Amino acid sequence: MSAFNKNDVTEKMNKTITSFKKDLGTLRTGRANPAMLDLIRIDVYGQKMPINQIATVTVPEPRTITIQVWDKNNVKLVDSEIQKSNLGVNPQVDGQIVRIHIPQLTEERRKELTKVLKNLGEKAKVSIRNIRRECNDNIKKLLKEKKISEDETSNNEKDVQKSTDENIALIDKILEEKEKEILTLWIKLTILLSLWMVMDGGVKRKKKQEILDI
Repeated sequence: MSAFNKNDVTEKMNKTITSFKKDLGTLRTGRANPAMLDLIRIDVYGQKMPINQIATVTVPEPRTITIQVWDKNNVKLVDSEIQKSNLGVNPQVDGQIVRIHIPQLTEERRKELTKVLKNLGEKAKVSIRNIRRECNDNIKKLLKEKKISEDETSNNEKDVQKSTDENIALIDKILEEKEKEILTLWIKLTILLSLWMVMDGGVKRKKKQEILDI
């Protein structure tokens, strides 16, 4: 019987994928998402706590996040930490409520996000490959200690490689879907802006003609 636990490989790689998805959720894409605040920690009550443990976080509008801070003494701390984060937003404080308005997704921001996505994807892939290396080292150690046979070694290494390939492919798929989501959002915003400019121009021309008719 093999002393190598395949479930450990699956569990470690699943954790990497979960962490990768969580990192993607913290990105500001032009759409309000409470997960954007997940990496922000507030130094209160002698420990660093996530915002959702000291406040109620809601999304009343597609591009607005509302934070209802439970203790008024923590409002300034929440505001300060959000401003110091890499979200690039300016919170508005109203009593114990902190509002975050998410800016529209610009072409520059879209290109920046694409680079960030690729970096996060590569980081996740490196983690998966590191798990593969650790597992293979463990397999070789078990073989050396004669706890597993040559056949078991070969089979275990194949299983590890299969899990590695599947998770690398999964990361690529998640990245592709996220990039498509960002591109689609940017295209929609660009079209809406173009339509608004056309309509605005039409209104101005109409008013100008009315003035001339007078």
